[in-house]
Amino acid sequence: MAWWEALVLGLVQGLAEFLPVSSSGHLVLGQYLLGVREPDITFEVFVHFGTVLSIVTVYWRRIGTILREFFRALAHPAQLRAALRPGPIEHTPPEPLDAESRTAPPSGAVRLALFVLLSMVPTGVVYVLFADTLEGLFEAPRFVCGMLLVTGVLLLLIRFRPHPDGHFSAGKALLAGLAQSAALVPGISRSGSTISTAIYLNVDRKDAADFSFLMSLPVIVGATGLKVLDLFGAGAETDWLPLVLGTVVAYASGIWAIRVVIAFVQRGDLQYFAYYCFAAGTLGLLFIQ
Repeated sequence: MAWWEALVLGLVQGLAEFLPVSSSGHLVLGQYLLGVREPDITFEVFVHFGTVLSIVTVYWRRIGTILREFFRALAHPAQLRAALRPGPIEHTPPEPLDAESRTAPPSGAVRLALFVLLSMVPTGVVYVLFADTLEGLFEAPRFVCGMLLVTGVLLLLIRFRPHPDGHFSAGKALLAGLAQSAALVPGISRSGSTISTAIYLNVDRKDAADFSFLMSLPVIVGATGLKVLDLFGAGAETDWLPLVLGTVVAYASGIWAIRVVIAFVQRGDLQYFAYYCFAAGTLGLLFIQ
C-alpha cells in the first residue's frame, strides 16, 4: 500500500466510523477501487484504533470518571447489583456512603461501565467463533454492497420510533452488544446498528449515542492488541509507514466526525443516512464485478 493510499483510506475510516455508513465496508470498497489487496485486516484494525483515540480525546474526562467510579464501586457489591437495574447512564455525582451499610445508590457512570461490559459478551463470542469467516468477507466487495443495503433498512426503521425516552437495562445492553457483533460483518454499520437498536428499544437518543461510542472502546482496543501480537509473533516484515499515516489521519478526522454525528443524533436525523447507504450499495452491485 502506497503512503497516499493509506492517507485516503485513513480519511475514509475516520469519517465513516462515526457516520452510520459502515467504515469497514467503505474500507473494503476503497481498497477495491484503489486496487489495494491486503492479505488480512491489519490496516483496517490499525485505523480503527486511530478512531478509538479520537473517542478518548473527545470523552477523556467522562472516561476517567467512569473508570474511577467503577473501580471504587468494586469494593461495594451492593452498588454493582443495583447498577444493573434500568436507569439513566449519564453521570451523576455519587452520594456519600452510609456509615452502616457502606453502600450508596449507584451513579450513572457505574451503571454505564457494567452495561458496556455486558455488551462485550456477544461481540466476543461471535468473533471467537467466526473470526476466519469474518476476515474472508473483507475480500468480497459485492457482498459488502449488499450489507450496505441492510444498514440502510436499519436506519430507515428509526422513523417508527420518533420520540424514544426510556433508559438502558441489562437486557438492552446485551441486545446492543448483539447489534455490535453483527457489525463485525463489513457493510453493517457499527454506530448505525447499535444506535438504531437502542432507539428501537425506546432508549433516549443521547444515551443511545453515548453508549454506542463508549461500548466500542474495549472491543476495538482488544482487537487491535490481538492483531499486534499476531504481527510480532509471525515475525513477518511490516511496512509501518502506511499503518502510521492511516492511523493519524483516522484519528484527526474522527475527532471532527464525532462532533458532527452528535449533532445529527440529537436532531434525530440519522435515518437520512439510509438514502446514502441505498445509493452506495446499489451502485456497487451494478458496477462491481
